[in-house]
Amino acid sequence: MYYGIIAVSVVLFGVNFALNGQYQKRMSSGFFASFFLSALSACAGIVILFPMNGFRFEIAPFPLLMAACTAVNGILLMFCGLKTLGRANLSLYSLFMMLGGMALPSVMGVLFFDEGWHWAKGVCYLLLIAALAVTVEKGTQKGGYFYFFGAFVLNGMSGVIAKIYTHFSGETPQISTEGYSLLSAACTLILAGTLALISFFSAKKRPPLAAVFFGLGSGGLNQFANFLLLVAISHVPASVQYPMVTGGTMIVSTVIAAFSENKPTKKQWLAVFLSLLGTLVLLAVPEP
Repeated sequence: MYYGIIAVSVVLFGVNFALNGQYQKRMSSGFFASFFLSALSACAGIVILFPMNGFRFEIAPFPLLMAACTAVNGILLMFCGLKTLGRANLSLYSLFMMLGGMALPSVMGVLFFDEGWHWAKGVCYLLLIAALAVTVEKGTQKGGYFYFFGAFVLNGMSGVIAKIYTHFSGETPQISTEGYSLLSAACTLILAGTLALISFFSAKKRPPLAAVFFGLGSGGLNQFANFLLLVAISHVPASVQYPMVTGGTMIVSTVIAAFSENKPTKKQWLAVFLSLLGTLVLLAVPEP
């Protein structure tokens, strides 16, 4: 059942990336655009999660601390993500995002949470490095790789924060999984909404209605997909879950990009193939 939950989140993430691309085309990638999208995402998440949590709001010290960390990380990730989309197509954007989302939680699980090490994980990581190396091209816009690296690290940190929260919450967490996701969305709305209002006066750009709809759509999918991963990570090791998410999301995003105007290049298809091969090696070879 939990592998099925992960598969659903993979599809949601792939569609979410595509909607983010549509939002970026209409709003560009400045501070206001990033904060406004984070606020829209949080609003959509609250609308979805509040009924799921029985129309109640839960709060406790440790979940509040981790929810605040999630909010800060998510806002920074949104900024780097939009900047990356302004410099690359959907396929390359999803590649950097998802490789970070796979590598950091997986390495953390091995080093700090006794998830074990075997040769298949080493092969997987080498293939990931090769996939990233393939995507490096001359003539990248100034500052491009800074934002690529930021998206890589910050998306990985979202998985790291989720793993830390579920591990230290124990078998009897202070609040429910839905309550924690709702608390994270509320923290994001407060912080991103405040920053969006401040930056609006300098941007002086009224968001197009289409951008609002794309932002709400991508935000709702992202919030729900992350909630599903939070449910699954209590039952599936991080070093297995996040490689599944990575390989699957990159395939979905690349297929979507293939039908857009900015089609994936041969190098990007090769990078996806190498990443998928690494994922299959990791999943197919049983741990000793």
